[in-house]
Amino acid sequence: MAHAQPGIFALGTRSHHHLEFDVLPDVAPTEVVAALRGLREPSVTAGGDNIIVGFGADLWRRIAPAESPDALVPFAGVQGDGRSMPATQHDVWIWVHGTGPDVLLDTARAVGRSLAPVAVLALEQPAFVYRDSRDLTGFVDGTENPPVFEAPEVAIIPDDQIGAGGSYVIASKWVHDLDAFHRLNVTDQEGVFGRTKSDSVELDDSVKPPNAHIARVVIEEDGEELELFRRSTPFGTVREAGLYFLAFSADPTRFDKMLARMFGVSGDGIHDHLTDFSTPVSGAYYFAPSLEALATLLG
Repeated sequence: MAHAQPGIFALGTRSHHHLEFDVLPDVAPTEVVAALRGLREPSVTAGGDNIIVGFGADLWRRIAPAESPDALVPFAGVQGDGRSMPATQHDVWIWVHGTGPDVLLDTARAVGRSLAPVAVLALEQPAFVYRDSRDLTGFVDGTENPPVFEAPEVAIIPDDQIGAGGSYVIASKWVHDLDAFHRLNVTDQEGVFGRTKSDSVELDDSVKPPNAHIARVVIEEDGEELELFRRSTPFGTVREAGLYFLAFSADPTRFDKMLARMFGVSGDGIHDHLTDFSTPVSGAYYFAPSLEALATLLG
């Protein structure tokens, strides 16, 4: 039985750091693997932080073709009606999360040093848990998540499939227009999300707008919800604030279906009202291999 990287399901950490790297030209896959071995060194892991490693489709197929599912593809972007999500596919994604920003920063910097000989840091995003797991809009994030004991069934490729124990990942940085959103009254804000703001109760279908966020991203097929395991976290400064959207799935087509509905290209012409207040500035798909696959690579 293959086992998922445990940090995917490690809840309760409040500090997060995402790093996305592009492998340098003419660097061989073996050199990337050698650099990743540095993530096991005490100088990187002594703080007890969780480190999760993911690979872009092209690099993973070069590194481990036998462990590469056919469904693993680079993110191609989404072009909707006046709104879009760019494809900013990179080669390596590393997510570290822990209990405090100080030790976490040390870990992130150590990760950067380990990969510096073979890759350039293309995107870096520190993030954090805000209050009682709310987005900076003030709404609870991740209400639709399955319980953690059910999450592996949602997020992890089964043992009878190629890539068993691994997970498909979507990672995307969204920048909010908080000023515009907070100019709405609370009732209108709740219409954007489809939930009450104070206690995250889903609005009744009789009052929930068809373009409400959860009306677009909660998808059912044949009576079954197409679930994702979300691990998104807010980020923010005085100048810029938003959400680093992060989700895991055993089936990457769930990402495509969700994004099509959000950006109004699923056939019904309706877009997610949240995209009127939040804009994605990055988008990538990664593969987070099993512990066994990583152990085989890294020795």
